[in-house]
Amino acid sequence: MSAPLFYAEYLVAENGIQTLSEDSSRHIVQVLRKRTGDAITLTNGKGLLAEAVIEEPHKLHTTVCIHKTTINPQPAKTIIAISPVKNTSRFEWFLEKSAELGVREIVPLICERTEREKFRRDRMHGILISAMLQSRQTYLTHLHEPMEFSEYLCRTDFTQKLIAHCESEEKKDLHQLKPSAGVSVLIGPEGDFSVNEITDALKAGYDAISLGSTRLRTETAGLVAAVWMQSTQIL
Repeated sequence: MSAPLFYAEYLVAENGIQTLSEDSSRHIVQVLRKRTGDAITLTNGKGLLAEAVIEEPHKLHTTVCIHKTTINPQPAKTIIAISPVKNTSRFEWFLEKSAELGVREIVPLICERTEREKFRRDRMHGILISAMLQSRQTYLTHLHEPMEFSEYLCRTDFTQKLIAHCESEEKKDLHQLKPSAGVSVLIGPEGDFSVNEITDALKAGYDAISLGSTRLRTETAGLVAAVWMQSTQIL
């Protein structure tokens, strides 16, 4: 069985002694009942992976000895810009699953019909960390600050730009497309993007896409995009 993986934000690529956070220390001591000499692994969420053994288990500040570090290659840039929804737990579910699937960036998108613009960033950051560790990844999904729709359209660092909406017009089938490194997918709020927003996105070079024959909730649509990215092995 693989050694359990923990998040150490300030981990560096050097062997030596590392003191773990209180959250990690409590989990190691009180949940896993780890002891001196037991093996664990650490990541800083930026690709660095460290193999270590416990030096001194303590519920507040466990110390470990790092004996090997490696840096994993950075995955392709994949971004889902999605409107927050009224039900916070549904948006948190989307964050968790997208992070497990390896989406690199998530942008809360403030649209004309967005009904919730604020959220507990600290809690959501914790969800992303847990999802990274659960799926044994070494890159932490980056959660941006909320961004206005028009501001997001000004970004030019994408090679493929897609917008999912429910208006009746010609669209490409998402499942017939192959994503490129640097793909951005826009997912609208409950009630969909406005006609003006769709028009502006198309003018900005976005292609309209269909996610299937049924109308999906916002968080479900976001997850479909995440699965598409993962299943075509771009992540």
